[in-house]
Amino acid sequence: MSDFSGTEERDYVSLRNLKVDFRREDDGEVGDGCFALCFWIYIDHCASFPSSVLIQKHPDVACNPPFLYLDDKKKMKLFPLLCMYKEALNPENPIPLTDVPCISTETEFPMKKWVHVGCEVSRDLMRLHVDGEIVGVNPLTCSINKDLHEEGLKNICLACPDENKDKLYGYVHGLGVLFREPSIKNHYVKDPPLRLTIDHSSALEIEEGSDSVWSIVGGKASCRRIFSLDVVLLDAFGGPVSKELEAVASLLYADNGVPVENTTDAKSPLLINCDGIEYASHERPCKLINGRASFKLKISQLSSKCDNRLFQIKFNVPRLGNYPFLETLSMPIRCVSRGRSARTASITLRKSSSRTYYGNGCESPSPDDGSMQLITNIVREAKPSPSSKRIKLGQDMPFAMFKEEVRQSNKVHHSRAWTANQGNAHARSMKLKPEDHCGTENNSCASDNSEATNSDPRSVLSVPSPISDLIIFKYCLGGPAEKCHLLKEIAIPATEEQLADFANQVSLFSGCLHHRHQIKMAKRLVEEGIQVWTSVSGNNHHVLWENLVFIINEQFMKIACSTRPLMEQDLECLRRIAGCRDVVMQEDFERMWSWLFPVAFTLSQSAVNAMWDSLPPTWIEGFITKEEAESTLQGPGGLQDPGTFLLRFPTSRSWPHPDAGNLVVTYVESDYIIRHRLLSFDFIHSSPSKETTLQDLLLHEPKLSRLGRVVRSE
Repeated sequence: MSDFSGTEERDYVSLRNLKVDFRREDDGEVGDGCFALCFWIYIDHCASFPSSVLIQKHPDVACNPPFLYLDDKKKMKLFPLLCMYKEALNPENPIPLTDVPCISTETEFPMKKWVHVGCEVSRDLMRLHVDGEIVGVNPLTCSINKDLHEEGLKNICLACPDENKDKLYGYVHGLGVLFREPSIKNHYVKDPPLRLTIDHSSALEIEEGSDSVWSIVGGKASCRRIFSLDVVLLDAFGGPVSKELEAVASLLYADNGVPVENTTDAKSPLLINCDGIEYASHERPCKLINGRASFKLKISQLSSKCDNRLFQIKFNVPRLGNYPFLETLSMPIRCVSRGRSARTASITLRKSSSRTYYGNGCESPSPDDGSMQLITNIVREAKPSPSSKRIKLGQDMPFAMFKEEVRQSNKVHHSRAWTANQGNAHARSMKLKPEDHCGTENNSCASDNSEATNSDPRSVLSVPSPISDLIIFKYCLGGPAEKCHLLKEIAIPATEEQLADFANQVSLFSGCLHHRHQIKMAKRLVEEGIQVWTSVSGNNHHVLWENLVFIINEQFMKIACSTRPLMEQDLECLRRIAGCRDVVMQEDFERMWSWLFPVAFTLSQSAVNAMWDSLPPTWIEGFITKEEAESTLQGPGGLQDPGTFLLRFPTSRSWPHPDAGNLVVTYVESDYIIRHRLLSFDFIHSSPSKETTLQDLLLHEPKLSRLGRVVRSE
């Protein structure tokens, strides 16, 4: 058994109050001394390094050696229990700390972030787990017998050292000692701690200068403007927390965190707008709905009236306590009283680094395209980023957050086959109806929805639609975040005909036909995404990757109308796209689904389906990255012969990007330079004649002569 001192508050315990005592009860729970100490830790501040996080206290050992330790490089180290060494129990001849084997993390231990730590200790080994992953294993040779080992363990106490209580500040959540077959991973996913953060993509009427200072128009009532910010309450995995709570906003000085004084007319410096009426922000807390609170604020105090000092807005949830991770601060604010030459309706504060390759997808062909008729645009893909960094798609609305009544009212639309409404408007434009590879009436292939993409959108009859002209123009002018948000909002209530009309209107006003396919697949993508996530997660915001793999594979083969399953390398590629490890959050799933669904939809097309299902030589060898394709064409002896090519799906293109689901040809040019060209979107979603397959057309291209082969290590 164990005793946790300082844990009378179940949720969060200050490091300085943490104390773990091991006590061997009559039932012999400690057993052979194997145990795992598991907890979430948030280190808010450490004044100096190195620093002991937890030390070992033993009545027979004069010194207090560390158990968990932050070294001078900010790496976390785990030391074994010194009762395992007979010499350690001799105070006259203690073992030097440098001679004790330990486990260390490879990188700096993060500060101001919740991290799960698992310390697994037995008589013959110890393991250090960080965020559910084993980061180090160290075999041990115990120099004392079993009885002495258990006796020594009974007298050990783990605690924060007294000398560090004023220089190491942090908190612990979910402290637990596990005996007998400890399951650290289950502890990791069971009860994650919470954190409050600002959703910067929700910002309205805020400008950000080159110095990262926000500029907000405030001051007297006739001048100050409403600006909007959302805060979200998330668990440590990034999932929204649905609790009946309220968040409060207050205005502080950025340099010292002191509250800003009222104005000269005793007006509160920070006001909240409720139904057109202004209240002091502290008088009107904002409710968290599905973990999100939307604030409409005004600042009445000017920086010029406060010695030009900068402000910050602090958001916190009083009911949960005053913890640094349950409050969040805005960027520094300069409140000014001046007009704007051009009033901006919305300014995104954090611009995606991948903005350069989004746009409308209608890039000009490269001058060196030559006679290649099927291969069009240069593919400007995002630079590869570490797996820990995720490609931000913007303000993604979780699939499961759609109102239940909306889902129920649209069951009739959801129950229709994807192609049910396409026969009248689109079948006439198809030169050849693709084969049904699925072989069943109830599971129509996505390929039945194919249409000739060179049709004029103005020739399609308009369908009465609730989608206003304002939404059409917002979609045409918006970035990827706005497009994704709008489509998720309208996909469920709209019918297939209304989405088709919306797609053609967007194509007409944007001048780009490629948007149509992404809009038309939106309803099925969103609805099936909701079904998949709900079926595997229940009411949780996260699932284990190993529990998600089977249903992902099953859904992929169903959408792609294929019997070819995803291989281990394909699933690993999907995990990198999702940006997750063993635990998959809802936003991770949506990120992965937004990439996978358009790919599966493309593979269902008759022009591509046979290439995916082909026997060796395999035309499409699974999901490979740009770097893997280039490495394959490089080969051990240098570049392969000119004309050697591979087909791949670009991992940087996700729905609703107009190129999502397209194929890219990576090939060796005649000048021995590896180039990447996008396969014509129009051609992929139309059916070639039976006499001429897509494979034949590719090989007829002068610059393509030989299919390359991806060699993967086992």
